[in-house]
Amino acid sequence: MCSETGGIRRFYDPHMEDAQLRATGRCLCGAVTFEVRGLLRDVVLCHCVECRRWSGTYGAFAAAANDDLVVYGDALRWIESPASNRHARRAFCSECGSSLFWQAADAERTGIAAGTLDPPTGLQRAAHIYTHDAPDWDALPEDGLPRDPDSSHVPRWT
Repeated sequence: MCSETGGIRRFYDPHMEDAQLRATGRCLCGAVTFEVRGLLRDVVLCHCVECRRWSGTYGAFAAAANDDLVVYGDALRWIESPASNRHARRAFCSECGSSLFWQAADAERTGIAAGTLDPPTGLQRAAHIYTHDAPDWDALPEDGLPRDPDSSHVPRWT
């Protein structure tokens, strides 16, 4: 099932008019652009099967509060993420196919594909999740990051 930009604020929503710009980003072709006007979470590396099939490798997602994400352009499409244990949906550009966003059902934040953010971001890698789903070719590095942290682990928001 596809929908338009449901769930993401647009530039004309009142909350956004005076908010501080934190980051910008876009898809490959530029048909979808976005701004983050609030805090941005450090990048979480997801090794689940769905992220692997969505991106071709593990997923790398920053995140922003839904109210802080402003999307421009009419090419954004949402699809259900069928095997998600969080009943998530994913967004992509219908023009170039770039993977852009991930959002769990009833979540107050949206995951943003880290590679779509314009540098510099000031972000760091924060954790590896769903490492039990990593395929044999995805040798997890000894990078000191938490692996499959419990809910007490809170990545940095800047």
